[in-house]
Amino acid sequence: MRLHRLLAIIRKEFLQIKRDPPSLVISLVFPVMMLLLFGYAVTTDVDNISLAVVDYDGHKPGRELVAALKNTGYYHPIDYVTGIDELEDALDEGRAKAGLVIPSGYAKHIRRGEPAQVQFLVDGSDPLIARTALSTAQITAQNLSRQLQEERLTAQGVMLPEGPAIDMRTRAYYNPGLESLKFNVPGLIGLVLQNITIMLTAFALVRERERGTLEQLMVTPVQGFELMIGKLIPYILIAFVDVAFVLGVGVWWFGVPVRGSLILLLTLSFLFLFFALGLGILFSTVAKTQLQAMQMAMLFILPSVLLSGFIFPRESMPDVVRYLGYIIPLTYFLEILRGIMLKGVGLVQLWRDVIPLTVFGITVVTLASLRFRKRVE
Repeated sequence: MRLHRLLAIIRKEFLQIKRDPPSLVISLVFPVMMLLLFGYAVTTDVDNISLAVVDYDGHKPGRELVAALKNTGYYHPIDYVTGIDELEDALDEGRAKAGLVIPSGYAKHIRRGEPAQVQFLVDGSDPLIARTALSTAQITAQNLSRQLQEERLTAQGVMLPEGPAIDMRTRAYYNPGLESLKFNVPGLIGLVLQNITIMLTAFALVRERERGTLEQLMVTPVQGFELMIGKLIPYILIAFVDVAFVLGVGVWWFGVPVRGSLILLLTLSFLFLFFALGLGILFSTVAKTQLQAMQMAMLFILPSVLLSGFIFPRESMPDVVRYLGYIIPLTYFLEILRGIMLKGVGLVQLWRDVIPLTVFGITVVTLASLRFRKRVE
């Protein structure tokens, strides 16, 4: 082996790397970014559980129960609502993950040393959060009951009837059995649709360019916008076939029902596919090779898996990381899928997710159209 030949090959490879800045940036930035995202986002610890409270009693013992739940560090924010209907609306819309109902007469029963019933409701569509909320609430009620009994014994020197002072009745909405499968399948449907559509269209222009057929299209009378729409329509049809397949498998094989409107689900799925296909076209206008297109797609797909709430609860992520999830459209589509399939909610409850998803779709497709037209012309 000759040293000068080896050095020449090494120099040649460095020159090749220098001529491909996107790949160099991805290779250097990607590992650090993934480590930071995995370090902060990959956690099964649950906190910051949003809690809605209905206090029909309005006395100090009820406020002490709410304060005891807050002091556990698991519940934040805590929002007082006027009635059970408003509490259920908060659970439907995802504004609250748990709800506490303090009935009238709660304080009177507590002062008499009698068991006082309260109701604790959880959003069972996310079993991890639901289990943590239920266990924490029950432990908090037991601890507060023991404290109240000890205070009463100390004050009066009498024995109290056996049994808890606070009788907490729990109920899980949407997924009473807290089955993880019912939470995971809608998330997998959203993830599969995103990944397939982005990867399909990300290679569209690059493949044409590598084969030399893009230049042949440029000399035809076809305009850039017409060419883009013509390339998108076949992928839209393929994507809708994918929607039918994955929904069918989710419903018939895994037994996850669609409790809401199927038409609404398909309509909002088209809205998400519109974004994903546009993003794939945008990647294909930037990338020079299919390898670069794949790297760009993976650079987007991996963070969306971590930050969208697909597996890990977003409530437990640091604020900065959680806010990053708001710029990922999959975050909103997962809320739509789980809302329609598990909760059976409609557009009234989902509009907070539909609006940003629409904005993302229009923005990405507009940018892709401008770059595509510029590239073709």
